[in-house]
Amino acid sequence: MALLLSALMLFAAFALLLAQFLRQRQRQRLVAQRLQGQLGADNRLGNWLQQLGASRLGQRSLNLDGETRLLLDRIGWRRSRQRALFAACQVGAPLLALGLGVIAQETLHRASQTPWLVLPLCAMGAGYLLPKRLLAWSAAHRQQQVAREVSTFIPLLRILFESGLAVEQALRVLSQESRQLLPVLSEELRVILLRVDSGLALAPELEKAAQLLSVDEFSDTCVILQQLLSQGGGAMKSLLALKQLLDDRRLTRMQERISKMSGKMSIVMMVFLFPALLIVLAGPGFTALAKALGS
Repeated sequence: MALLLSALMLFAAFALLLAQFLRQRQRQRLVAQRLQGQLGADNRLGNWLQQLGASRLGQRSLNLDGETRLLLDRIGWRRSRQRALFAACQVGAPLLALGLGVIAQETLHRASQTPWLVLPLCAMGAGYLLPKRLLAWSAAHRQQQVAREVSTFIPLLRILFESGLAVEQALRVLSQESRQLLPVLSEELRVILLRVDSGLALAPELEKAAQLLSVDEFSDTCVILQQLLSQGGGAMKSLLALKQLLDDRRLTRMQERISKMSGKMSIVMMVFLFPALLIVLAGPGFTALAKALGS
């Protein structure tokens, strides 16, 4: 009996030590993930997706073409965890679509005469193309948002330059104080200034950011800022001229949209209003003519 109690006590002590060891390892892993800027260990789905994206298959799906990495950079997904999440979606979406296609084929196989592999293969192809199309749409939407924010970004730059700040100081102020007014540009400026703090020059980083975002308005602004960095002055008139040019472009786009909208409204009016107007105006004459012919 005493041997049995001692064995149970030893087993309980071993279990407590093992639990303490596992808890300590979990805390260490959580601290390491937080130091690396990752999420906590309680997000099991995110960790599983990250592991799937970090696998050879996920990395190979990212390395198939350079456009995917370029689009990820344009939407601001530059961290390894974010790229791994997209790679997991790129790998998991075709598999999920294939499973749904197989289920749909099994349920509709009796009613349809199509071959068995047509629907699953089409679903797998759609699942493979869907993440890339969503990524391209997000990149285009972010580029449009950057183009809209540049119209506000230039007057703020002029105000800061007139107050006596240098280019780097003005960009630091905008990156910290204009996060609500310029959410996308403030984030891009923060990334540029982090690279500058690490020892890189500001002018090449502005050029790289302009090439990466590929927005004409932001590229022109970066060219003027590079001119201001190299010459030390004379860029205020250039900023004012660029602001007027951007306003003229916006006015031209609005006029084009209004003209297109008027054409579309005329088509809608012809389709829906013209038949009703014809019935109201020509209806009594047709009824009277029908009665006369009938009598």
